Amino acid sequence: MWSPCLKCEIEEIEKVQRRFTKRLKGLKNVPYSDRLRRLGLPSLELRRLHLDLIFCYKLVFGLVSVSFSHFFEFSHVQKTRSHAYKLYKPRFNCSVRSRFFAETVVNVWNDLPSTVNFVSLASFKRTIRHIDFSQYMRCY
Repeated sequence: MWSPCLKCEIEEIEKVQRRFTKRLKGLKNVPYSDRLRRLGLPSLELRRLHLDLIFCYKLVFGLVSVSFSHFFEFSHVQKTRSHAYKLYKPRFNCSVRSRFFAETVVNVWNDLPSTVNFVSLASFKRTIRHIDFSQYMRCY
């Protein structure tokens, strides 16, 4: 599974949705962000971020047949501001590892606000839809 990490790659993939939404009746001259808002669609970049967080949730709570310990470990710091499921992010000298799923999702996961509901997967999905992730987005 591949997820783009360079801005130019993200923009190339986003162009697909941009072109499609532009062809819809009455939306030709509407800016892309307004088209997405009118159609109730997230950007493809935001959709990938949501899916990464959902997969991370499944790993943390054992909802997939992949071992949590292969990807993460819980943070040893007991003081948490937002939620009790903070993940430890080890430091690496290699830039290649910085693009791995387990590395890219940790900062976003650890910064989830206290309003996120971890009781069930459905409630988690519902609550992350209302969070502004713009600081983690590379485009748009």
